[in-house]
Amino acid sequence: MRFISKEEISPLLDFPSLIDRLEQAFQGNYTIPQRHHHDYDNPNADRESTLLLMPAWEAGKHVGVKIVTVSPENGKHDLPAIQGLYLLMDGDTGTPKALCDAKTLTVKRTAAASALASRFLSAPDSKHLLMVGTGALAPELIKAHSAARPIEKVTLWGRTPEKAKQLAEELVADNALEHITFSIAENLESAVAEADIISCATLSQTPLISGKWLRPGQHLDLVGAYRPDMREADDDCILRSEVYVDTYAGATKECGDIRIPLEEGTLKLEEIRADLFELCKKEKTASRTAETITMFKSVGHALEDLTAAQLIDERLPQLNEA
Repeated sequence: MRFISKEEISPLLDFPSLIDRLEQAFQGNYTIPQRHHHDYDNPNADRESTLLLMPAWEAGKHVGVKIVTVSPENGKHDLPAIQGLYLLMDGDTGTPKALCDAKTLTVKRTAAASALASRFLSAPDSKHLLMVGTGALAPELIKAHSAARPIEKVTLWGRTPEKAKQLAEELVADNALEHITFSIAENLESAVAEADIISCATLSQTPLISGKWLRPGQHLDLVGAYRPDMREADDDCILRSEVYVDTYAGATKECGDIRIPLEEGTLKLEEIRADLFELCKKEKTASRTAETITMFKSVGHALEDLTAAQLIDERLPQLNEA
């Protein structure tokens, strides 16, 4: 069994390939048990931490499980909020094949899932992306959305302007993004109004995006706010948008952006237009027009992890040759 580090994973999971592979996986025959989601007390922090256990398998091929902790206040320790490992095993013998850095795998597959949704939901000529949040997911979401749509301009917004500027400098230095111009948003409302796609990846407990700011034709991608008491978008976003999710089971139970509007009656279950399984299988289609505002809520799914790990395993000979 080999440990696959962050530095090794990144070049193996290019976004065009990973997005295509996810689309195939959401049409495929996998077994995905309900993930374990456990919040646990952290006496040294003001907020609870979370333990996630996410198993999945493709019969006769691979079995995988991700073990992840989410500690929202890890910034004060100069540590990432998300940490963990992904174990990939042979589906026939059960023999462990690879142990992967789960944080890198997670940010890659999460960003790819948002880009996959964007293929179905955003305007094909979307050129301006607003990235709300400056954490580990932000650069990956920018790269993934740029692989799905002809992004030419990216505006960055963060609670701490210094972090947004630092992120912009890192992105400018990335040769893969040399065709994109970057700018820093001082006012979030104005930045939302100007963008074609708004992608949010924060740990906000109160809505950052107001539906009143949205304009026809936009696509809102909500990736953060992973707990039932966290939200990135307000009720007006729900009321003005066609709502899509990665999975019904996860989105309706685990995240406040969908669960709270459902509990309060702002959103009805039958008003959620489709999940990624239905879109990829073409069981449902997005009826986008120039007036449509679409909203996609992602909470993550074990199928995405297994698919990324399988692609890593398939490309391991590249590492051996190097």
